[in-house]
Amino acid sequence: MLKAGIVGLPNVGKSTLFNALTRSRKAEAANYPFCTIDPNVGVVTVPDDRLEPLSKISKTSVTVPAAIEFVDIAGLVAGASKGEGLGNQFLANIREVDAVVQVVRCFEDPDVVHTMGGIDPVRDIEVITTELVLADLDAVAKRIEKAQKKARGGDKEGIAELALLEKLQPHLNAGKTANLLPATPEETALMKLFQLLTAKPVLFACNVAESDLATAEQNPFVRKVADYVAHHHDAAYVPISAKIEAELIDLPPDEAKAFLRDLGVEDSGVSSLIRATYDLLGLQTYFTAGEKEVRAWTIKKGWKAPQAAGVIHTDFERGFIKAEIVSYADLARLGSVAAAREAGKYRLEGKDYVFQEGDVALFRFNV
Repeated sequence: MLKAGIVGLPNVGKSTLFNALTRSRKAEAANYPFCTIDPNVGVVTVPDDRLEPLSKISKTSVTVPAAIEFVDIAGLVAGASKGEGLGNQFLANIREVDAVVQVVRCFEDPDVVHTMGGIDPVRDIEVITTELVLADLDAVAKRIEKAQKKARGGDKEGIAELALLEKLQPHLNAGKTANLLPATPEETALMKLFQLLTAKPVLFACNVAESDLATAEQNPFVRKVADYVAHHHDAAYVPISAKIEAELIDLPPDEAKAFLRDLGVEDSGVSSLIRATYDLLGLQTYFTAGEKEVRAWTIKKGWKAPQAAGVIHTDFERGFIKAEIVSYADLARLGSVAAAREAGKYRLEGKDYVFQEGDVALFRFNV
């Protein structure tokens, strides 16, 4: 299962958000730096409104949603790349995740101290970005030394690696993240071997006050983040209220919805954040639907039919013959597999078929 790491400066609401995402109280949330030391890990279900209509069509009450893993990582401070605070541990933990959700504080609260003084989300983003870039520069410098030795010996891989590293170094020195480096598909594939922190996809979670959630897009801090990340990170942002979601943990779903409606919203932003993180990880969903259950399966975008079958069981991939496919939109509109067949929307696909978001599938295989 792919992992998304929740990062940020101390006291921005990381652990509160983690508890909200995982519907737990695993992470200690306290008004002082480094209340998270060992990373907390939780599996989070991906909200999907398509499961209920599919369950009605399939006449089953059992639904299994897709899931991703979130990791609550210790707060970072300036100097982390040189070991300040919990820097070394932070960098090691972030290296193990597949994507980064950076929580930025977009609320004023005199009772919650900010380790850098006043509220300035763009400054906070730049502090973390700088530390990650510095860590990557150190890693690149070490790799250059090794690549030079290989290149001098005429090693083709070493020559290609050295060329990319020498392209990366000035880019990082300019304060730019590795994921913004103009690169060929071959260079992008090679860069994955470097395990650079700033090569990971990133999403920004703007943590707003309860009173600002209904008008979050007008919040001046959120607007600053939106403009900055669009121009400097080519990244998305999601306004959320971690405090509200933390208060909803113990409420039944109906009461939680009523609470949010009283605030003038349908969602605290957490559902949107989960879906955005799922997309950030390059994931998509297909479904299997039968009388026993309706299940959402997670695959990487661009996967072909045998690979998609393999997430159910390796035998499905090994003995793949055909996939019976109907899109969720067609199935929901027509109301049954029989109607989809009559309308010509139910089809057989072979090994080269690239699965699409929302496909409903039945696999034929033989081993």
